[in-house]
Amino acid sequence: DPAPLASKLRNTLVRYHSIGDGEWRVAKKTKDATVWHKPSEEFSGYLYKAQGVVEDVTNRIVDHIRPGPYRLDWDSLMTSMDIVETFEENCCVMRYTTAGQLWNIIAPREFVDFSYTTTYEDGLLTCGISLDYGEVRSNFVRGFNHPCGWFCVPLKDSPGHSLLTGYIQTELRGMLPQSAVDSAMSSTLASFYSDLKKALKT
Repeated sequence: DPAPLASKLRNTLVRYHSIGDGEWRVAKKTKDATVWHKPSEEFSGYLYKAQGVVEDVTNRIVDHIRPGPYRLDWDSLMTSMDIVETFEENCCVMRYTTAGQLWNIIAPREFVDFSYTTTYEDGLLTCGISLDYGEVRSNFVRGFNHPCGWFCVPLKDSPGHSLLTGYIQTELRGMLPQSAVDSAMSSTLASFYSDLKKALKT
């Protein structure tokens, strides 16, 4: 029954969304997005927050982010994605793989995530959490996403634009220097915005 997990996940993300500005430290700033981080409550790494304005309507932006046909087309980090199980209410379980990063210091990873998309204020929230599910393929390290999600709401004074705010806390696992992980996470989140913007324009 996905309902209790979906509800708990949504509540966790809404709580992250209410964390005061003073608790975040800027990790990276580009023309497309600002990335902050703070220590995660879930594991020994960081909870990242990314935010930027994207020129498009919320439904179209979220359709490009959540599990579905668009995501593989534009997200350069994602190398495969299969929806393993679909439930009602915009819930599914997906298995996906990511490319190696930082000259392959970070080897390709595999994740199996529960994903849930729901309304939030005038926009949408699409969120996920990893599950211990199925066999790990031999050529991948299985990573783990603690509660993650993307809030997308229309800008009140500019309805054709949306404010996109993401919360990501990924435990990459394997023997990795923390500095490499931090550098990769900040860069990946900043690139996510520039790649998404390009995809929405095509």
